[in-house]
Amino acid sequence: MQGVFGKYLQVNLSTGEIKDRSIPEEWYRMHLGGRGIAARLLLEMVPPGTDAYAPENALVFATGPFQGTGLAGAGRHVLMAVSPKTGSIACSYAGGYLGHELGRSGYDGVVFHGRSAEPVYLVLNEEGAELRTAGDLWGRPTLEVDRKLKERHPGVRVACIGPAGERQVQMACVIHDVNRSAGRPGLGAVMGAKKLKALAVKGSVDKPLANKDTFTRLRTEFGRALAENKGAQQLGQYGTAGGLTGLNETGILPTENFREGVFDSAESIGGERMAETILTERETCTACPVRCKRVVQTTFAGEHVDPAYGGPEYETLGALGSLCGVSDLSAIALGNQLCNAYGLDTISAGVAVATLMEASERGLISERIPWGDPQSLVSWIRKIADREGLGDDIARGLDNWARSVGADYVMTVKGVELPMHEPRGKVALGLSYAVSPRGATHLEGVHDTMLEKDSPTPELGVNQPVDRFQVEDKASIAVLYENLRSFNNSLVMCVFTTPMTGPAYNFPQLRELLQAATGEEITAQRMLEIGARNFDLLRLYSSLCGYRSAHDRLPDRLHAALPRGASADRPIDREAFRRELDRYYELRGWDDSGPTGDRLREAGLAELADRFAR
Repeated sequence: MQGVFGKYLQVNLSTGEIKDRSIPEEWYRMHLGGRGIAARLLLEMVPPGTDAYAPENALVFATGPFQGTGLAGAGRHVLMAVSPKTGSIACSYAGGYLGHELGRSGYDGVVFHGRSAEPVYLVLNEEGAELRTAGDLWGRPTLEVDRKLKERHPGVRVACIGPAGERQVQMACVIHDVNRSAGRPGLGAVMGAKKLKALAVKGSVDKPLANKDTFTRLRTEFGRALAENKGAQQLGQYGTAGGLTGLNETGILPTENFREGVFDSAESIGGERMAETILTERETCTACPVRCKRVVQTTFAGEHVDPAYGGPEYETLGALGSLCGVSDLSAIALGNQLCNAYGLDTISAGVAVATLMEASERGLISERIPWGDPQSLVSWIRKIADREGLGDDIARGLDNWARSVGADYVMTVKGVELPMHEPRGKVALGLSYAVSPRGATHLEGVHDTMLEKDSPTPELGVNQPVDRFQVEDKASIAVLYENLRSFNNSLVMCVFTTPMTGPAYNFPQLRELLQAATGEEITAQRMLEIGARNFDLLRLYSSLCGYRSAHDRLPDRLHAALPRGASADRPIDREAFRRELDRYYELRGWDDSGPTGDRLREAGLAELADRFAR
């Protein structure tokens, strides 16, 4: 298959050995790239049950056929490993520029395993691949690491961990280009356990495309359509932050640890207010005309917020803002900067602080942490990253700490903190939260609010509006759009450049581009089959780690009604939700443990069915 290099770079951090690892061509035909190939590598290399911090765990940086081609929306890549939060397979996606460079490196990805005796980083450029000592970088914040590596190796793009990853804070992430993160599964802590400080990549090899002229023409058309799309233009103007006030009006802006869906000070932290006050620039990812990335400059409590660290996106505004009752935009911007500098996930940090605020209110802890206090927000981000006092307990895992003190309201699924999307107004998304092998994620399925317009996705047979509160029949919706998103995540395309619903739906164009790149003709049906197959891989691994259907549940709070706003008095009925989960399993061909042997064989994975026979 064209459009790929057919190999990964395999790095043994224990021995220092670096070698090429060939990838079977059949894997590319079945899985395309991205999350599919990464999952196959983990199934091959990491026995289920492996501790996330053990040398035997592997960390995969993976691309798809479009990385390195200059296609708008392809400035992304995926990271995958066993997560310290779940003890099972988990993936996270990051934008920026490193994915493009990796897509021109001569490799489709890099897989690290083992553990270095001393801190190291990997440089991959036109001179080859080499492990270098990182002793002088250890303990340093991400901006300093990024600048030093670019001085040493001109032209590279950098993914690195900060002090939080080095200290194996469970919510540590991997920071790319200083202000993009591969977030909540805790993969920064995995890098820290491996003593791997950074990956620096500069590409110089053209992708082997099946039909370069056709691809170039289609790439231009794709980028032009995106630039002319009104939704994309609005996204560029206000960023993802522009959706905050709308969600508040819809009554599903997570507020005070999901106790409410309305934040009375929403306008003070929304994208419109940011544009009027602290926004200084709009940044982008490789070749993307949307320019949705926020760059801000401000001060809070005498501390400067450096534009180099970017600015808060919607998830961060929700997690550090409304979820904690904080209405000070400058404090949120500083919190965002601290998370990027330390290498902490902003969603996880916000959920942790909100959990502490509620624990303080309930008298479960002696510390006084008031709702809405911006100084407490900033202070506790530092304490978690520095593993100071109670922050050390949180750093070991929010879910475990909550159980230990009787905080039965903790908002997690499989140990992973909920993103800033309220399932009581997006029930199909709630199903995806519950069933996701990686824990709650907003990047696997569909947001029900996208389905309320006429003819959401005719190509997929969704021709009528769908009620966002409806529980019945949401299983089929969840499966359908999870398969579509799984396909997209295997291409590693940005979700904002590949709308799943509405007139901007462009998956037929993506498939044309894919054929020009790889030579493979992909029908709409095959697209969904690839997505389903790759989703099965994740659930197969998690089932081998002991996960069962009983783990597929939402926090109890989501089965109670929101008290006010446009989504009030619409709890997710527990029994109806359970019935839809059963229906979901039936549609996927899963039993209590996940994919059956028959389902794996139907998906063309007979080898895995035989190897992991129950």
